[in-house]
Amino acid sequence: MRGNRRVEKAKKQFRFCIELCQRPFNSLGLTHSTLTAHPYLFLALFLAVAIAFPLILLSVAQLWVRIFQKAKPGPTKNSTYECGLAPTGDSWIQFKAHYYLYAILFLIFDVEVLFLLPFAVAFTTLPAGALLAMLVFILLLAEGLVWAWHRGHLEWK
Repeated sequence: MRGNRRVEKAKKQFRFCIELCQRPFNSLGLTHSTLTAHPYLFLALFLAVAIAFPLILLSVAQLWVRIFQKAKPGPTKNSTYECGLAPTGDSWIQFKAHYYLYAILFLIFDVEVLFLLPFAVAFTTLPAGALLAMLVFILLLAEGLVWAWHRGHLEWK
């Protein structure tokens, strides 16, 4: 008898929690039957919340900065920071384009691995068209690698 009361009490608390969670939706006229009658209404609501939530947080952060953290520029604050040492020379220097090319090539072949791994896992269950598409993908990347190699972009200078 005592265990039955606990179960009933837990069910009552669960129903209360469900009703509490549904109150904001019910005040907007969104009941369970409304959401099931219009299957895309939930997705639209989810999208609206997904867009509104970060925008609200960004607005609050920007308001906070404007109100509580006023800009205090000065010569020390605007100077270039170089590991605690006094800055010397011009802070604008040019980097060689090879560094950027190494980074881009790394990203290309890193993304290739991201595409190849799921393909390798599901290889036996995929149709022949998927194999052909992956071969075209690999051949295009191999062509890019041969081009970079031929132009001498893979040599560290």
